[in-house]
Amino acid sequence: MSKSLNVFKKPLAVHSTSPMTGYLRNGYCEVPQSDFGVHGIAAEVTNEFLDFSARQGNDLRPIPGMKGGCKWCLCASRWLEAFEARGSDPAGDKIVPKIFLNATNEKSLKKINLEDLKKFAVDTEQ
Repeated sequence: MSKSLNVFKKPLAVHSTSPMTGYLRNGYCEVPQSDFGVHGIAAEVTNEFLDFSARQGNDLRPIPGMKGGCKWCLCASRWLEAFEARGSDPAGDKIVPKIFLNATNEKSLKKINLEDLKKFAVDTEQ
C-alpha cells in the first residue's frame, strides 16, 4: 500500500500491475524526490498518444507489453504536452490519455490543473 495521496488528498489507488507501472515499478504512480519527471499521471494510453510521445522523442513502445489500452504512470509534462497539442494534432483528443484520478498522484497538480485532468477522467472522487 502506498503512503502517497491522490489529487483528492486521499490514499493513492494502485494503477496497474500488468504491466507493472510506476516510477518505482510497484503499481502506484508514486513520485519520490528522485523522480524529476513527476510520473504521477495514472493514464490509459492510446496508440495515438504513443505515436505522439515517440514524435516528441520518448518512444514508450519498447517497454514490454506497451500498447494502446495499457495503464501507465505518465510524466506530467508529457500528458500536458498532449493536452495542449490536441487542437493542432490530427489525432485531436485521441492523443490525450484518459486519467484515473484516484490513482493520479497529488504532486501532478504542481504541473497540471485539476480541472484539465477532470476533462479526461474516467473516474470520480471516491
